[in-house]
Amino acid sequence: MFFHLSKYLRSYQYLFLILIAASYTSCKKDSDEDVPPNASPKTGTRNELTLDSIFLYAKEIYYWQEALPDYATFNPRKRYAGIFPERTAYQKELFDITQYKLNAAGLPYEKSTSGEYPRYSYLAEEQMTSAQHAATLVSIMPSSEGIQKVEMSKDKIGYLSFHSFDPLSNMKAELDKAFEEFAFTGIEALIIDLRHNQGGYVETAEYIANLIAPSSLQSKVMFSELFNPILRSGRASILRHQPYLDDNGNQVRKDGKLITLADINFSENANITKFTKAGKLETVKKIYFLVTGKTASASELLISCFKPHLPVRLVGERTYGKPVGFFPVNIDQYEIYLASFLLRNADGWSDYFDGIPADILVKENAVDLSGDNQDIYISAVLKDIEGSTGKKSSLSSKKMATVHRQQSELSIQQSSDFIPIVKRQFKLK
Repeated sequence: MFFHLSKYLRSYQYLFLILIAASYTSCKKDSDEDVPPNASPKTGTRNELTLDSIFLYAKEIYYWQEALPDYATFNPRKRYAGIFPERTAYQKELFDITQYKLNAAGLPYEKSTSGEYPRYSYLAEEQMTSAQHAATLVSIMPSSEGIQKVEMSKDKIGYLSFHSFDPLSNMKAELDKAFEEFAFTGIEALIIDLRHNQGGYVETAEYIANLIAPSSLQSKVMFSELFNPILRSGRASILRHQPYLDDNGNQVRKDGKLITLADINFSENANITKFTKAGKLETVKKIYFLVTGKTASASELLISCFKPHLPVRLVGERTYGKPVGFFPVNIDQYEIYLASFLLRNADGWSDYFDGIPADILVKENAVDLSGDNQDIYISAVLKDIEGSTGKKSSLSSKKMATVHRQQSELSIQQSSDFIPIVKRQFKLK
């Protein structure tokens, strides 16, 4: 069961009620005087209520909410008064919120990489349904090309390329077919090309991991999601204003009660994902991931979850670094993605905010100097395999080079600034 954002939330009347409720103040006054430091005014313009709501949601669901000041100190209404258009004010507020929590180097975890835009958190202009989320990812890389290439060698090496993790329903049949071929061949080394994969659906990355994993990993921890203490303890009361919707946009009912996001179980124990073996492949002994600075989000999750269990080698450059995930909330006509949970592998490791370093360094714009027009990433993998086995592989890197160049051009034409780790599945309390 999962939620998505419904078109019905766009009704002005309903939105306005949500905004008023989102200020959730315990203050009973009608004036703004003597407002307690952690409560917002009860009344205000639509713009003021939206500014309040962005901050108040962050105070309860942002992963680093403990670093934020109280409402009175932050004072969003005064701080962003006079900034137009309104969206610019909201974007500025989101950026400011995300700059409070500092890392060991004294820099914000969400330090900007381009202007006043957070590294992780995000403000979407319009609310999107689950189907629209899927369409956004598919527009970046059509699902029919979700698996870019399946290649195998007689030396039991397999190769797969993913540009994004589309909804599992769009990729499952093709994934199953590819891994059936791998199982028939009995591949022992698997090359997964994530050079331009910025993420996508967690459920798809999880399914791929279950196809790769041998049965010996059954029921072992794949990864876990850690929410902030307020969410873990079920005290995020503001989420009662966010309906929990099914695939068709209808609010879920349980025991006759309409369910909201406040009914989700955010505890540690309820957010542990374990391996559940899928498919027949049992022979993978080593995984090579081809990566660049564009490799992010769910792609890094796939890499991380195997590190405690199988030999893993990264070939390329340091990845982007996004060990946090999101679930969207509706505020007025916007979706707000606040970094809300930390992704950890079976060892509890999540410390890749600055990216996961490559084991075999290859520059993305490097040119093959041999004159063979080979993919230098694949060549680096084959050399590493040959060094350990003492024999030359028959896997063609020339053919893959052509495929990858075509992919790179397409990704530039259809690039997106933001592909979140889309969290779809939740457990209820």
